[in-house]
Amino acid sequence: MMRTYLDHNATTPLRAEARQAMLAAMDVVGNPSSVHAEGRAAKGIIETARAQVADAVGASGADVVFTSGATEAAALALAGRGLKAAPIEHDAVHAWIDPCLPLLDGAVQVDDPAGSVVQLANSETGIVQDLPQGLAVSDITQGFGKVPFAFSWSGVQMVFLSAHKFGGPKGAGALIFPAGTDVAAQIKGGGQEMGRRSGTENVIAIAGMGAAAVAAQADLAAGKWERVAKLRNILEKAIEASEKNTIFVGKGLQRLPNTSCFVTPGWKGETQVMAMDLAGFAVSAGSACSSGKVKVSRVLQALGLDDEAAAGALRVSLGIETTEDEVMRFVQAWTEKRARRRAA
Repeated sequence: MMRTYLDHNATTPLRAEARQAMLAAMDVVGNPSSVHAEGRAAKGIIETARAQVADAVGASGADVVFTSGATEAAALALAGRGLKAAPIEHDAVHAWIDPCLPLLDGAVQVDDPAGSVVQLANSETGIVQDLPQGLAVSDITQGFGKVPFAFSWSGVQMVFLSAHKFGGPKGAGALIFPAGTDVAAQIKGGGQEMGRRSGTENVIAIAGMGAAAVAAQADLAAGKWERVAKLRNILEKAIEASEKNTIFVGKGLQRLPNTSCFVTPGWKGETQVMAMDLAGFAVSAGSACSSGKVKVSRVLQALGLDDEAAAGALRVSLGIETTEDEVMRFVQAWTEKRARRRAA
C-alpha cells in the first residue's frame, strides 16, 4: 500500500542537508571536551552548528545552548521562575508554570510580558500568536522555519526549539538567549555548554540540527510555504464541500501554512486516525493519549469547544514536499470513510 505522510507537526522527515552533515560528523572520533586535534574537530562541528542555528533564528551575538530537545530546553528556561502562560501551551511548558492567561478569539492575553510565556504557534491548531515585546520566553518549536521570526526583532528574552520539527534529527534542541544571561543549569556535571547543560554533546545530532536550520530558513525565504498554504486551503475547501458541518479550528486567524485542524461532529478523532491509517495516510487526532488513557484536548477546550466537539478533531499537517495529488487522495479517502460511517 502507498503511504502518505501528513503528520509533519508531530515530526518531519530528515532533510538531505541534515543527513549529509550527520554522516560527516560520524567520522569524527574525538570528544568535544578534549584538547587534542580530534577533540577540537568535534568541537568545531558543534560551534559551526551553533553559529548556523543562531543565524537562522536571527540571534547573532546570543548564546545558543544545545539540549536533547525542546522539552529539556523548556525546563532550562522555566524551572523556578514562576512564569505564567495560557492553557494552549505544550505540556513541556505546563510542567513548570501556571496556565492562567486568558484567550480572546484565539489570542493569548498578556498583562505582564516579562512574567509570561507565549508560544509562537500551536501544534494542534496552527494558530500563530503575536508575541509582545519584552516577553520572557517563547516556544518557537512549531513556528520556526514556517513563519517569519527573528530573535533580534521579536523582543523575546528566551526562545527554544527542537530539531525534528524542521527536518533535523530527533534528540536535539536548543535554548537561545542574550549572551551573558544567567541560566540555572538543570543538568550539572562537567560544565559543557558554557556550564548551562553538562554532559557530552550529541555531536552528530547537533550537526544535523545546524544544517537543517539553515535549510529551513532558506525554504521560508524562498516562499516555499506559500505553496503549502494553498494546498491546505484546497484541502479545507474540499472537506467542507463534502461535510457541511465540519468546523475548521482557527480558520480566519493567522495560522501556520501547513496546518488544518477540523472537527466532524459525531466522529471521534481517534477513530478517524485509525481509519485513515488503514487507508495509507498518517495524520493525528486533536486529543492526546497519555499512559493509555484518552484525554480531550485542553487546547481545543481552551478555544471554546465542548468535550464532544474536541473529541472529534483531526489534524492534518503538510510538508514542503507534499503534493496536490496527495492532498486530494486524502480528501477522497476521508470522504469515502465518512460516507460509510454515515451509512452504517
